[in-house]
Amino acid sequence: MRAAFGDARVYYAMKANPNLSLLRRLAAAGVGAECVSPGEIARAEKAGLRGDRLIVNGPAKSASEYAAGARLGATFIVDRAEEVGLLPPASRALVRVNPALEVSTHDHLATGAAGSKFGVTLAQAPEVLDALRAAGHTALGLHVHIGSAIRDAHDFTAAFGRLTELRALTGPLAVLDAGGGWGLDADLPGIAREARAAADAFGAELWVEPGRYLVARSGTLLTRVVGTKRTGRNFALVDAGMTELLRPMLYGAAHPVTPLWAGEPAGVWDLAGPACESGDLLARDVALPAPVPGALLAVGEAGAYGASMSSSYLTRARPAEALYEGGGWRCIRRRETPEDVWRAEVETGEDTGG
Repeated sequence: MRAAFGDARVYYAMKANPNLSLLRRLAAAGVGAECVSPGEIARAEKAGLRGDRLIVNGPAKSASEYAAGARLGATFIVDRAEEVGLLPPASRALVRVNPALEVSTHDHLATGAAGSKFGVTLAQAPEVLDALRAAGHTALGLHVHIGSAIRDAHDFTAAFGRLTELRALTGPLAVLDAGGGWGLDADLPGIAREARAAADAFGAELWVEPGRYLVARSGTLLTRVVGTKRTGRNFALVDAGMTELLRPMLYGAAHPVTPLWAGEPAGVWDLAGPACESGDLLARDVALPAPVPGALLAVGEAGAYGASMSSSYLTRARPAEALYEGGGWRCIRRRETPEDVWRAEVETGEDTGG
């Protein structure tokens, strides 16, 4: 990514995977953080990120997010015109622009479509920049993010093109934040050239916000075969599912699957998780050697939106996370227990000391 984008300022979209061990490693490499919740801001602070290394984004920020962002000296992404009046005094801000494009990704991942909840319209953007200045804020420039897992690089070309059409109305700007959303096999040098050209049109510094691109392939979910069954399809039943990796159910995402036992493929199987939900499938039509209980499978590209979207639905305890570094493994999140899952609950009739 550095080779493609050169000296662009990099902010990690930490919703992809907010583990503190990873945040500290990225921070040590000079990467900032883009936060979209109070908890993410707290994690960024814990990892030592503040000032011009911190962005606070989101379409419905709370008062606590504005206060924490101001205390840490963060840059705010203004998502709607009314937000100008909600910013803390003398804030630094970028205006998020919705380019109204249909893009090549799942509908739930498209953030730059005309019907999306994100950003201001192209026509509104110059007015919001002026309103920021009039309110005593520093209007750094523009922000655009059209979605995640974008398959066609031409979508970025179209988005950057629509942004540069605003140059005559905005004049020069200090910053153009080109967001992220690049598919894992994207032509990054080509996208970087387009983003750089758009920034140059405004005389602006280029910022980018990669999330999934940085961490997806570094993470693997390990799951074991519990058994098999045959109905209208062949199912390999496994001990992980939607509570550990939601993307297949939520987005129809396809993750590579590698069987970690010997043998030639002996059939095509769907990987079915343990939840009582018809959609609890990790993958479909996977060629496998004959599955046997205890056999191990590696589900790839799970480093983004695996652990971060995992849940305790069905009172399932989240699995451990381990990091390989320095020639060995270390635990970066311990395995939960059922007691961990219900720890915050207060039972009816429990003596609370009142």
